[in-house]
Amino acid sequence: MSRIIVIGGSGHIGAYLIPALVEQGHDVVNVSRGQSGKYRPHTAWQSVEQVTLDRTAEERSGRFASRMAGLRPDIVVDLISFDLPGTQSLVHALRGKVEHFLHCGTIWVYGHQPAIPVDEGEPVNPFGEYGINKAAIETWLLHESRRTGFPATVFRPGHIVGPGWAPIGPCGNLDVEVFSRMARGEEISLPNCGLETLHHVHADDIAQFVMRAIANRPASVGETFNVVAEKALNLRGYAEAMFRWFGVEPRIRFQPFDEWKVGQTREQAEQAWEHIARSPCMSMEKARRRLGYQPRYTSLAAIQEAVAALIAAGAVQAGPR
Repeated sequence: MSRIIVIGGSGHIGAYLIPALVEQGHDVVNVSRGQSGKYRPHTAWQSVEQVTLDRTAEERSGRFASRMAGLRPDIVVDLISFDLPGTQSLVHALRGKVEHFLHCGTIWVYGHQPAIPVDEGEPVNPFGEYGINKAAIETWLLHESRRTGFPATVFRPGHIVGPGWAPIGPCGNLDVEVFSRMARGEEISLPNCGLETLHHVHADDIAQFVMRAIANRPASVGETFNVVAEKALNLRGYAEAMFRWFGVEPRIRFQPFDEWKVGQTREQAEQAWEHIARSPCMSMEKARRRLGYQPRYTSLAAIQEAVAALIAAGAVQAGPR
């Protein structure tokens, strides 16, 4: 088995990935700031070596990459790289020392697409700082892999969801009150005609993908993969399904975005615009074909599990269904 460093493993994906790696017999190191509790308690964490550091501070001092190399990994899974210089420094320090480097990208490397679902053969066309930076990272990594043989794989999760945190809701933002209103059978308002799309993925399915990529290194190195649920949801279909999950008939009003946003906080409106302006609908066929990736969760099943956890925590108010 391999010595595997997971950078940022205390978050959503790591909650599922790290226990899976331990159960498979790997020697696992979690590198994180150590400031958050585990989203998903598991006895496997007792076997994980914890390295506590602030990546931003360590990169600023020029020590981060050498510290990672000093941990002598066979495999590195980087879940929290957001700028190209940091990734370049890390790759230079790890070159010739690792068997596999897996970078967590984003479906936001795609902006407006002329046809859907979007597969990995489409050129990236991001807008916004986050998507532009992530596109620059993956473009450089793939170039390095093909030019120098650096063993990089890029995977692009959709909107990550799971118990313990709020899903992107049917308004395209993180407002969990909309679920309470639906549970009470109250009317909700959606932007435009509700036909823009969201593409979720359960964190457990992302972990499944990473495990498959590691196990099938020849098929994954030098490649990018969209990692999403099998189907995207449009806002209207999402809302209607959640109303019925709560046991009530849908009551939905549609408003032009500029009218709709008046009833939102500034943050909620900005979140919604960021999501619906991109309206992701991705193909996961490459991951299925090359690696055998098969999501356990549909988009709705993943969302409903997360909402059930919010109900249990008291964050969403809902009577018995």
